[in-house]
Amino acid sequence: MYIERKHCEYCGKLVHGRSDKKFCDDYCRSSFNNERRVVDSKEMRNTINILKLNRNILESIVAGGVEKVRVPKEKLLRLGYNFRYHTETFTDWKGNFYTYCFDYGFLQLENDWLLVFRVIKDESYNEDEES
Repeated sequence: MYIERKHCEYCGKLVHGRSDKKFCDDYCRSSFNNERRVVDSKEMRNTINILKLNRNILESIVAGGVEKVRVPKEKLLRLGYNFRYHTETFTDWKGNFYTYCFDYGFLQLENDWLLVFRVIKDESYNEDEES
């Protein structure tokens, strides 16, 4: 009978124990998975940083307790807003196109103007209560 000898996927040492074991110890398993995630993490981290910057720009425009502010699209561009990155879009029944970045958003108006606003979540609303 032939016994297959398995080697650690991280360091190459001989693996002892269960037949489905891939790593020689916890250190190698953790190191292998951490290195694998680094590649994905860099791209994800960049995207999240752009989204945070976009959110902060929208927040700075609606500062001071103002509900809505009308601004030219050029102002957001000057502040570094990246229009390719957002968390959600929505078109209402009137055809108005809304773009959201977390809890802030804007409505596209005519002549490259935007209506920037903060989304106010109604804490009393509960989806579970809907029947």
